[in-house]
Amino acid sequence: MSKQLDLLDIQGHVLRAYGRFGYPKARYVFLNIRNSSRARRFVDAITQRVTTAVCWGKGPDDLPPPEWTVNIAFTYQGLKELELPRASLIGFSPEFVEGMKHRKDILGDDGPSAPEHWDPIWRDNRETRDKDVHIFIALNALAPPSPETGLAGIQQAMAQCDVFLEQAYAWLLEEVKKTEAGVVILGGNRGDNGALLDYQDVKVVMENGLPTAKEHFGYTDGIGDPVFEGVPYDEARVRGRGKQMADGSWAPLATGEFLLGHIDEAQEYPPAPRPILLARNGTYMVYRKLHENVASFDKYLKQEGQKYLGGEELLAAKFVGRWRDNGAPLVSAPDAASKKKFDEKFAQASPAEQDRMLSDFTYDDDMSGAKCPFSAHLRRINPRASLEMGRDPGDIPGSYKTITGAFDTPGALSNRRRILRRGLPYGDVKDRSRDDGNHGIIIMMLNADINRQFEFVQQQWVNYGNDFKAGNDKEIILGNHSHDPHFSSKAVLQVDPASEEVPFILAKIPRFVETRGGEYFFIPSLTALRMIARGVIDPT
Repeated sequence: MSKQLDLLDIQGHVLRAYGRFGYPKARYVFLNIRNSSRARRFVDAITQRVTTAVCWGKGPDDLPPPEWTVNIAFTYQGLKELELPRASLIGFSPEFVEGMKHRKDILGDDGPSAPEHWDPIWRDNRETRDKDVHIFIALNALAPPSPETGLAGIQQAMAQCDVFLEQAYAWLLEEVKKTEAGVVILGGNRGDNGALLDYQDVKVVMENGLPTAKEHFGYTDGIGDPVFEGVPYDEARVRGRGKQMADGSWAPLATGEFLLGHIDEAQEYPPAPRPILLARNGTYMVYRKLHENVASFDKYLKQEGQKYLGGEELLAAKFVGRWRDNGAPLVSAPDAASKKKFDEKFAQASPAEQDRMLSDFTYDDDMSGAKCPFSAHLRRINPRASLEMGRDPGDIPGSYKTITGAFDTPGALSNRRRILRRGLPYGDVKDRSRDDGNHGIIIMMLNADINRQFEFVQQQWVNYGNDFKAGNDKEIILGNHSHDPHFSSKAVLQVDPASEEVPFILAKIPRFVETRGGEYFFIPSLTALRMIARGVIDPT
């Protein structure tokens, strides 16, 4: 791996998915700026507590993980209110300037996902100055090891996590109070029974009193986040998470795909505002609140599972590209028999080996989509090298003699669309027979170019299937499937062309996920935060 990044200058949640590091609960708070100078003093106070990406755990310095983390980001309007120079503001990307609500047509946020149905905090955003979201603050709480064992120990750890979260929130409220209304917390986040809250709480899904890595549809989540150059605690996780090379090996992605001020996969610096110290080690964050229609999902899965030869669980795996229970990829376990063998090996494997089994695969032996369908979530979000044409197999398995794709790299088309994923589920499913309720997932996607990465994937790969030779077929889980029976969605589950099987057609797919709000944010480095707080940004 290349030279290590300056971890003390990068905000912690940029490089770390906190949930994987023992932080099962978080609270997201949104603020509006009423006085610029007092708001800058507030930013200065928050910056002193911001959690960086520096390594935790046993080592030369033996740095323990914090009891709670603090991270901060800003909307474009927030940066304007903080009085950044115009010469700096014009350097931010057009989509960031415009904001998510006004990009709804590109994102497919229509019908029940349209902005008029969003939570009030997002529905009213950018309509009036005093209701506009300017600052985002994330507070993540640690579940520390407990002296108790078993279920009692887990319950004690989760209770302590609640204590830490409330401590973090109390600290934030005190800092807001000190501004004397220079910044105010915005309400309007929908909670249980329609309540409007001053924050958005998120937490891991619990089953039988135990925390899981699942979301509300039952899929194991948080697998396969990209690995890029300079991150020390990802060095052993490159295979399946980096980029495929022509000789069959794997390498970390270029840092500039995720952090501004660094070289990207095109050997260029991504567009960024001036001066370089404002941009370097910062990134853009896409925040989206997604409601999950669990009743529609369960009903459709049962209905179609009765017709599908492999049954409900294999069909559920076809929706996503992974089996629901442990995340086994369909490429490695395409049917019940191979899944049984996978599970036996998985149960005996070390955590590192289990991690490799879940991520170290390609679609080289599944170019027909017979194992993992072209409309499955996994294949649409990260197609790996499966979109490349004109490849001849090499002498070494997984290698290629000739490549006619961009940059002579097998996965060049997908390498430029990779996205870091952060966030956790929200709410509890209290009645699986109903779609309404307060449950879904808060997903935060980090990338250096919102348009080239997030918006492209959302528009071209999630809501349109032409790149996958699937015409207008949408991605099964996240697609904005139409409620109009005359324009209902379908998806084809491919079969081996050499077999006598016929493809299975999923017809009249309901909309499983609906947007409930969101916005585009900029996450500055620690250097940039100090510059913003002191008002010393000079773009010349």
